[in-house]
Amino acid sequence: MNILFFLTPKSEVAYIYENYTMRQTLEKMEYHRYSSIPIINDEGKYVGTITEGDLLWTLKNKFSLDLKGVEDIPIKEVNRRKDNSPVDVNANIEDLISKSMNQNFVPVIDDQEIFIGIIKRKDIIEYCYNKLKE
Repeated sequence: MNILFFLTPKSEVAYIYENYTMRQTLEKMEYHRYSSIPIINDEGKYVGTITEGDLLWTLKNKFSLDLKGVEDIPIKEVNRRKDNSPVDVNANIEDLISKSMNQNFVPVIDDQEIFIGIIKRKDIIEYCYNKLKE
């Protein structure tokens, strides 16, 4: 099965650029009510995933929870505990299932490693559930 069937395209995904500040990132995550969000660079390549926890621990450890002090900190300077591993656009459903066990979305990249969207764990579970019902 072609994984593009599950793809939420980049145009419909909230993401940040690696030169966004912590404040911009927090505001975007709050607006969309996300606990994690993909990071891309200026060329559109997937860089990683930032989580609420990554931001919180950086605030605590580097800035004593001073929100004003992080207004100009680029997100690429925030240490990330782990990134959501991307899949290539040609991946199969088995790759998606194994990755979705440990991450709530799977970033999808094309042959030039350009971020093209995400596949949500909810959509993968729904697919598997429907297959089980058949």
